[in-house]
Amino acid sequence: MRILFLGDVMGRSGRTAIAENLPRLRDAWRLDFVVVNSENASNGVGLTGAHAKLLLDAGADCLTLGDHSFDQKDMMQFIEIEPRVLRPINYAKSAPGKGFRVFEAAGGRKILVAQVLGQVFMKRPFDDPFSAIDSVLRAHPMGGLVNASLVDMHCEATSEKMAMGHWCDGRASVVVGTHTHVPTADAMILTGGTAYQSDAGMCGDYNSVIGMDKAEPLRRFITGMGKERFTPASGEATLSGLYVETDDRTGKATRISMVREGGLLQASNP
Repeated sequence: MRILFLGDVMGRSGRTAIAENLPRLRDAWRLDFVVVNSENASNGVGLTGAHAKLLLDAGADCLTLGDHSFDQKDMMQFIEIEPRVLRPINYAKSAPGKGFRVFEAAGGRKILVAQVLGQVFMKRPFDDPFSAIDSVLRAHPMGGLVNASLVDMHCEATSEKMAMGHWCDGRASVVVGTHTHVPTADAMILTGGTAYQSDAGMCGDYNSVIGMDKAEPLRRFITGMGKERFTPASGEATLSGLYVETDDRTGKATRISMVREGGLLQASNP
């Protein structure tokens, strides 16, 4: 299976880049399934139903969220009627929506997608991510109920992301980190056959401070005082993410490549 994961979509710039480029990439790379983290797609905080529809119409098969899952209030209702949008499995137990789902990919193959929130350096305590994902993976073994599985590990600490990668090694096809908006250079296939990258980066304008217009973050760092709200940078976005090929029989990764498409960042793509 050919799987594309795209990191945090950041504001209008990121949405535009998805809308303009994802249909072309689906055809050119013969993608079977596309997952997009979209928790910052609406003005940098959360996701609206309208923007979710735009990303899905552009070719995303599944949208994951994160700690900003419900910053846009209409997502509380939208996620209940749109099964292709997932929030973290270890979010508040009363939260609407689901944290994992089995989807049908091209050719009738099955893929599990799940998202989990880390605990280290996060602003609020969440349930244990390791036991949460463990129960999901045990119930959906690769080579059994699903042909492949992908885990979006949404958190700050690279150490926690790496620990999750090793915890899932051999049980998930892909473990990829999101949240920090800065792509890491550690894309690899772990010893058990799981494709791993600590952070996929963002789909946004990299002439920025993690996707925000530079002026206000710089002011706050330099003076310690805020003057205005953060606003997403509006220049050309780079699509950042991870391309993985898997064995349909075992679910294990056979190929991995970092994705950098357009904008300021350049890298070798599939």
